[in-house]
Amino acid sequence: MLRPTTLAMILAGGRADELNVLTYYRPKSAVPFGGFVRVIDFALSNLMNSGIENIAILSQYRSYSLINHIGTGAAWDMIGRYRGISILPPFIDSQQNDWYRGSADAVFKNLDFIRYHAPEEILILSGDHIYQMDYQDVIDYHHKKQADLTVVCKKVARQRASRFGMAAIDDEDGQRGGRVINYQEKTERPEGEWSSLTVLCFRPETLYQALAENQADTSFEFGRDIIPRLMSQGKRIYGYKFHGYWGYTRTITEYWQANMDLLGDDPQIDLEQWGVRTNLDHRNLRGHQPALFGAQAKISNSLVYNGCLIDGTVRNSIVFPGVSIGPGAVVEDSVIFFNNSIGRECRIRKTISDVNTSFDAGVRIGQEPEGSGEQISVVGWNNQVPPGTSIGPGATISPSLDATKWPAHVEAGRVLS
Repeated sequence: MLRPTTLAMILAGGRADELNVLTYYRPKSAVPFGGFVRVIDFALSNLMNSGIENIAILSQYRSYSLINHIGTGAAWDMIGRYRGISILPPFIDSQQNDWYRGSADAVFKNLDFIRYHAPEEILILSGDHIYQMDYQDVIDYHHKKQADLTVVCKKVARQRASRFGMAAIDDEDGQRGGRVINYQEKTERPEGEWSSLTVLCFRPETLYQALAENQADTSFEFGRDIIPRLMSQGKRIYGYKFHGYWGYTRTITEYWQANMDLLGDDPQIDLEQWGVRTNLDHRNLRGHQPALFGAQAKISNSLVYNGCLIDGTVRNSIVFPGVSIGPGAVVEDSVIFFNNSIGRECRIRKTISDVNTSFDAGVRIGQEPEGSGEQISVVGWNNQVPPGTSIGPGATISPSLDATKWPAHVEAGRVLS
């Protein structure tokens, strides 16, 4: 077997504050998604399906959940003489005694690892986006253009552009890509209309030099520092134009919507067609019995996974393995994580509930179906919601809330901690 020429490094150490209680105890890349996978599974599956098998994951924030999920890497066929997944947490030595100070600093501090593998190209990926992509097509384009850096970009609406690094790309290769003629990071009125997806293919020597120069700065991010530096130096930077689905799950609303994109007659996300894999040993996914639907169960436009016991109504929802829903209960427009227990006559609407939470009989969350414009409620993990509790739309409940802190009614939008 030939040694791999591509080294992929996944940036997976961030929390994403906007996801609130879902990332109290895990990085964003390890947040459950779509009924049985984790967010990072999309990048890992894309790599596996692209034939890229030498991977490093840069972790930092609360990395236990991520490490537990990755396991040996066997779930993605990443075990072999020249293939594997290495997890690279922060470390101290005679020269370094600090955390990763940013995405570029994380890669810089592992340059010895990169040089050991002597790659011909280095692929830097975000571990917290939802998409399907053949990275080999990106690499082929990178070599065809003899680029120092190729940035994968997607066209986004002007009103969203200020949140992203935005590139102006010429039409040298039509719909496939072109030369990046301008790049601005998170500005109100960017000149370009192509958003960076944080899929970056580098020529190694270009990356080594840029990272070394960046160490004299006070900011250490690829979008904010490395790409503008290379632009100012006149390097050959190309944009690869991506036209497929891209789920940017940085906020609760975006995360919820991306889950809803799995539903419907023609879902935008097709996990089977995309070839998404996950670690079935994590949370013992493979050990659950098939889902059991009771005499009163009514399911429509929903994904319900193995190990569930359903005796209520489920509409337009994602239900993870090990969830029980009692008689008379109604769950709609919601994402219910592993091992939740929803009691009799509960009404759960437009809610994301983290793992291991029990809702006693008669709990109500969110507005009734005739309401409009309601916000998404989020319940942190390991909670026991008392019987008859009413939780208004848009409320946030902290994980493991003490039993004495539960009021009979949680007002809309309130943060209960």
